[in-house]
Amino acid sequence: MSEAAAKPIPEVTPEMAPFWAAAKERRLVVQRCAACGHLRFPARAVCSACWSREAEWAPVCGRGEVFSVVVMHQAADPAFAALAPYAVAVVALEEGVHLLSGIVDCGAHDVSIGMAVEVAFEPRGPELLLPVFRPVRPSGAAR
Repeated sequence: MSEAAAKPIPEVTPEMAPFWAAAKERRLVVQRCAACGHLRFPARAVCSACWSREAEWAPVCGRGEVFSVVVMHQAADPAFAALAPYAVAVVALEEGVHLLSGIVDCGAHDVSIGMAVEVAFEPRGPELLLPVFRPVRPSGAAR
């Protein structure tokens, strides 16, 4: 079993199913209020800006910056023990939405507030891709 497959698989609720379907296609989407255009994540039944119940799913660019970060030295789940220390961050997307995510492709202690990041997708089981974020590399830099 691969390392990614051993990690917990998020529950795909009816409210979040469009998010997971887009992620499976390596696209990042968030909910947008159909009345006022306010973006929100995770999905909610009511817009916090105008109280409308009308919403749609909209693509976002997948780029942003680390808003806050914590370095986990003790794994919250045994499946993550081999990864410790690892970074978990709140990422502020360019569109203004905040997502909680793992930061990959760099050392946990190298993650800093304001660091530019971009979305990547990590397999979780046979049917799910989990959006995670990695540092933005200067163009032409090796990954």
